[in-house]
This record gives sequence, structure tokens and C-alpha cells, in this order.
Amino acid sequence: MSRSAAAGYAEKVARAVALRRPPPETTAYRLVNGEGDGLPGVTADWFEGVAVLALYGAEAESNEAVLADALMAAGARAVYVKRRPREARTVAGKRQEALAPEAPVRGDPVDELWASELGLRYLIRPGQGLSVGLYLDARDVRGWVRRHARGRTVLNCFAYTCGYGVAALAGGAERAANVDVSRRVLDWGQANVRQNGLTAAPDDFIATDAFAHLARCARRGEAFDLVVLDPPSFSTTKKSRFSAATDYPRLAESAARVVAPGGLVVACCNLAAMARGRFEALVARGIDQS
Repeated sequence: MSRSAAAGYAEKVARAVALRRPPPETTAYRLVNGEGDGLPGVTADWFEGVAVLALYGAEAESNEAVLADALMAAGARAVYVKRRPREARTVAGKRQEALAPEAPVRGDPVDELWASELGLRYLIRPGQGLSVGLYLDARDVRGWVRRHARGRTVLNCFAYTCGYGVAALAGGAERAANVDVSRRVLDWGQANVRQNGLTAAPDDFIATDAFAHLARCARRGEAFDLVVLDPPSFSTTKKSRFSAATDYPRLAESAARVVAPGGLVVACCNLAAMARGRFEALVARGIDQS
């Protein structure tokens, strides 16, 4: 890369940093946001001074060193890199170390840290795979759940580290049940609950397939006032396969069957190729079939 091109990338990162104004009591936020900052294929998340740089595609990856240097110049104490394929389903065919090196590319290693979002604390592990503990683009939805959770029973499907469950309990939910196929991330979520001085029953961290649990709840007649759906765009387990582009109606239908009268479904989708109108139509189709 020429010096002028490198300087251009560094200037764009510096401009993005200058524009960011995180909300009060927030030390976890998106610092660089791709095309919006003139850096297509590049995002950088900030967690208590640790930057997590995500690169989508060969062009973004070719600028890794310049971007990492620019983040250090912006005050990062460490920079971790995630080389993310455009298609989530291609991850399985690649070595994780190649996609998400355990060691930082700049600065000293940070095995884990606690970062804040709107006053709530979350455990972040910057070097543990492509996902580090909190999806920052869901901040507004977590805030909405927190504001609407008081007195409600909440079912958080595809819970990951239980961000929505933490937000619901902080908002006064009567109960927040978290479902994820991975016991490891649910244990991580339990640590988040404890760190925030909140209480949840051990039985409310349920390691199973979300579809299987929704079907079980429906058979038992168990209903919830608020059901949160935030699945990966594509995933496979030993027993099932899910694609947001084709299977969301089935998911919405399953969720609607366990919503109490007057209850709510919060449906999210992180598939960039999914237009808003198309997504809304898929959700509506599933609910209509319930």
C-alpha cells in the first residue's frame, strides 16, 4: 500500500473515533462502522480500551496492519483481529486461529475484562474466537427489553452470553430464562448475571436447541410474556440446521405458540442481505401460522 493510501485509512479511523460519543456508563461501543465511516468491510468495537477489529473480505484484510496501527494511535491498549468471511456458513471450513488469532496483533494480551453498556457489566474475552461476549449492534434492542421487562416473564432464545436476559432482569423481569445450545456460553451468561448483582435460578440457563425447547414449552402449556429471538444468520447443531433466510417463519411460529395473551415477540435478524420488508414478512407469516 502506498503511503498516501495508508494515511487515508489512518485519517478515516481517526475521524470515526472523533465522531463517537458513547452513552453514559458505557465503555463498550462500536468505534468504526464500515461504509458509514468510509471504511467498507471494516468494523472496530471498543471494550474498555481494547479494540476488536473485524475485517470482511480480502481488501479489508490487506489493510489490517494500517488499521491496527491507527487504533493504537487512537488510544487502544490492545488490538485483536477477526477475519470474518462474508458467509457465516464458511467458517466451519476454516481454522479458527486463522480467522480469530488468540493473541492481539498489537499491544499486550488481555484474556478477559469487564465492559459496561448503559450501566450493565459484561464479561469480554477478546481472544476467544470470532465472538467476544457481546454483540454491540444489539444495544438498542437490549435497552428496549430492559425498559419493557418489568413484571414480565422472559424467554431469551439463542441466548449466547445472556445479554437480553441480563437486561430483562435489570429492568425488573419476574423471570428470564436463557436458552442456548452451548453450556459454555450459558456459564458465561451466569457470570454476567452475578456481576450485575442480579438473581436467576440455575434452571433458567438451559443448554438445548431453541426449537426443541420452544416445542417442549408448547407441549407443557408454558407461556411467557416476552420472547426474544436473535438467532445467528446460519447455524448447525447435531440435530438441526437453521438459516434465517428460509427458516425464520418456522422460528416465529414456534415462538408465537408460547407467548402469553397480550405478550410480545422481539424478533431480530443479523443477516445483512435480508431487507427489512422481507424480514417483517417472514416474521408475520410465521406468527399467522401459529
